[in-house]
Amino acid sequence: MKPALLPTLLLSATLTFSIGTASASDLVETASTAGNFNTFLATVKAAGMTDSLRNQGPFTIFAPSDEAFAKLPDGAVKSMMKDKAKLAQLLSHHIVPGKLLVAEVKPGPLQTIQGDSIKLTSDNGMVTVNGARVTNSDLKADNGVIQAIDTVILP
Repeated sequence: MKPALLPTLLLSATLTFSIGTASASDLVETASTAGNFNTFLATVKAAGMTDSLRNQGPFTIFAPSDEAFAKLPDGAVKSMMKDKAKLAQLLSHHIVPGKLLVAEVKPGPLQTIQGDSIKLTSDNGMVTVNGARVTNSDLKADNGVIQAIDTVILP
């Protein structure tokens, strides 16, 4: 092998290895990229749940969109952010273990990671969770899936 060719081969091998091992999106990155979960992400951070949603799972998150949080009374989000334990409880009510795609939804109760139950319905492809409608479905991440909902569901 020619000595000048060796650095080129090493560079090529390094680039191939780097490209082949690039990490895909976790749930937090997926929500951030979607662009309409800014309030949800701020509450996740305030509740201290960011690392869990990055490194654990798989989870299905029924994530309220920014519009869903905007439906809450004035000052509600700010008030929620002051009580980390209560905020974590609220957010955990939106998360179920496993990766549940909309096409796989079976009507009925589903246990959240908090231990409470939420009720799923499916009518001609329209899925609801405790009355909140799924508006953007199957946002896939390496460690789960996000289903955007139009209302914050309360425990």
